[in-house]
Amino acid sequence: MTGRFCLAFCVFTPDTSPTKRWQGRAEGRRLGVMTVTISSGSQHKKNGWTRVLGVDPAAAGPTGYGIVESDGHRCRMLHYGTLKVGAKRQRDSAGAALQDVHALLCRLIEAFSPDAMAVESVFTALNMRTALRLAEVRGVVLLAAAQHNLEVHSYAPREVKASVAGHGHADKRQMQMMVRAVLSMTVTPEPADAADALAVALCHLQTEQARRRFGLPDPEASLKPRVLRAAAGSVGLPNEIRPDGTTRGGLPRILSTR
Repeated sequence: MTGRFCLAFCVFTPDTSPTKRWQGRAEGRRLGVMTVTISSGSQHKKNGWTRVLGVDPAAAGPTGYGIVESDGHRCRMLHYGTLKVGAKRQRDSAGAALQDVHALLCRLIEAFSPDAMAVESVFTALNMRTALRLAEVRGVVLLAAAQHNLEVHSYAPREVKASVAGHGHADKRQMQMMVRAVLSMTVTPEPADAADALAVALCHLQTEQARRRFGLPDPEASLKPRVLRAAAGSVGLPNEIRPDGTTRGGLPRILSTR
């Protein structure tokens, strides 16, 4: 139902505002230079556009990212790509992949000023080792969001597929083709990890637009993102569980529709 709703309002329209180049820098992989339309955070909010940074964290493969914005009637892609840390760098430093993912997301947040971050949740069928590695990557993703006072929303893989493709069992190729169609892209987003990140961003936009259109309650009405206390080097952050289920401390609150 949500997937069909998307096709009704996500119509790509070219942006005539000034463009600039954003070049990602990462160890072990050169991110290509892409010409994208970027407007300041205050400008796109004023014009009624909601901008979302979608992230598809990976335990071993590339981490996908994509930035999509919508005004409630039209959707447009601003930027997307993947980050793959080279094997040599990973051998030289155990935390190289985590450091590069964190640095990349910080640059994306600062360059595009998104209103929210949407992250694909951990797939429950993963084995323990893979799940732990994926949790480490998600940890630095949440850290980057908290440091920039950015809301984080988590969506299950099947929920993302159902939202974009219309059913929860769509394969990688189907997701790529649906993302291309919804965003009216001239090329199929490659690799599949980047298309997945764009799909997560679309899923959040559709969820929020459906909530506003049908007057559904806002699950985050009383929740505001909090910045990590004393930045990343802080220790001894309290983790007290309140009666209403919220956590008091510097860590970001992960919101999920599941």
